[in-house]
Amino acid sequence: MPPSDTYFSPTVAVVNGACGYESRPPFSPHHAWPEYPFDAATTSGEPNPGYEAVREALALLRLDAGRMGTPKWNPLGDIVGPGDTVVLKPNLVRHFRDSNPDPADCVMTHGSVIRAVLDYAYLALGGEGRLIIADAPHNDADFAEVRRQIGLDEIQEFYRRYAKLPVAVHDLRPEEAAKIDGVIVGHTPLPGDPAGYVTADLGRHSMFAEVTHLCHLLYGSEYDTGELHRHHHDQVHEYRISKTILNADVVISLPKLKTHKKTGITVNMKNLVGINGNKNWLPHHREGTPAQGGDQFPDNRLRHRLERSSVAIFKQWFPRLGRLRPLIAGPVKALGKQLFGDTNVDAIRSGNWHGNDTTWRMVIDLNRILAYADSEGRIHNRPVRRFFSVVDGIIAGEGNGPMDPVPKNAGLVLAGFNPVAVDLACARLMGFDHVKLPVLNRCLDDHSLPLVNFDVSKVVARSNDRRFQRPLREFSGPCYAFAPHFGWRGHIEIGPAAQSEVASA
Repeated sequence: MPPSDTYFSPTVAVVNGACGYESRPPFSPHHAWPEYPFDAATTSGEPNPGYEAVREALALLRLDAGRMGTPKWNPLGDIVGPGDTVVLKPNLVRHFRDSNPDPADCVMTHGSVIRAVLDYAYLALGGEGRLIIADAPHNDADFAEVRRQIGLDEIQEFYRRYAKLPVAVHDLRPEEAAKIDGVIVGHTPLPGDPAGYVTADLGRHSMFAEVTHLCHLLYGSEYDTGELHRHHHDQVHEYRISKTILNADVVISLPKLKTHKKTGITVNMKNLVGINGNKNWLPHHREGTPAQGGDQFPDNRLRHRLERSSVAIFKQWFPRLGRLRPLIAGPVKALGKQLFGDTNVDAIRSGNWHGNDTTWRMVIDLNRILAYADSEGRIHNRPVRRFFSVVDGIIAGEGNGPMDPVPKNAGLVLAGFNPVAVDLACARLMGFDHVKLPVLNRCLDDHSLPLVNFDVSKVVARSNDRRFQRPLREFSGPCYAFAPHFGWRGHIEIGPAAQSEVASA
């Protein structure tokens, strides 16, 4: 099936009522379903709500409906075919939260959801092709610990023993940052993507083309703004993309349902930050206030002016301190918190607020690259690869997302073919108005490389819960009423006049 035939589908599955996760990797199902591709002896004695919810989501989408309930049911067969390279892209952002030592179940995609989707992709390959799990986590993530928490080693070992195809797991980062209290003090080279990286230039198709005159204010993920400016200027808007991703015939996005400090929410759209080979090519905010063309701070009060000038000086001299950096980083960060406030508590800085006009542009650009760029980064006028999404919202994250959220026991799994349609449904269930979220609202614009060919009125949910078995526009009230990040509070929620029939469920 051509990629465009499925990519523009506005149908979304919403499974409600999944209670928690199975705790034991490799997260086999508790029951040998008729289509289960392995011996019944490999099932688990423990309930696996994540696996069951994924299966139910595929059924709700009516995939291969005529064979549902039989050994021949192949729900991903219209998306994955024998011989394909299939990349599963979970959200493996980081293995810890700043404020809590508990496991990061509300931060990273859970292994039980990954395993279920992997099994159905394996079934569709029919013994021919490649299965890859890949992501570029946050720059300070310990990938060995990520693998341990998610159970990826056990999943790989299960496939080595029982499957006809192995599963590769790739950390797509070329380096890992060493930090002290959030301050980068050095880098360690990593093997990176074994397939290498490709530069993709969106040029006039980029969302930054309409603000080219402000690109000199862009700030990336680290102190070296010169590197970022070399790739975003005039009509050049380049991204360094993992070739493992661009070599894929099918990309299956497996995001965690969370709030986000720079984009309001993070689901499929924001999940694509993890396809990058150099995150310092990614614009995160513009230096200054809106009156100055920036979105770093919401206003030009004295505290923000002092902070901006102090940080600018710090960024100039700190990289030159060499071995002294680990000794100075902690005290400097502590002093900064005392003077200017704590980013994780109440201080708005670095574009962490509803006025961020930069990150959503970068996110939309990445989604266009995934849809329209071939394996060499060349941009085509039609989608070139197939896409599918399964969202892990069983234990979601609210508040100070994406890396330090509060767990939200939402019990949700969503699935669909179009990232915007699925994210629109997620935002509505979270209790947020998509019109107030540029990362979604601007996807609906007419564009030379469209991410949708439908409007919001066409997005329809199929659900096991009658309250959600309807068009998205007919959902009632703020639904699960997620608490937004404090920089977005009061700016994206469904209006107070709306009465929820779901929040108390």
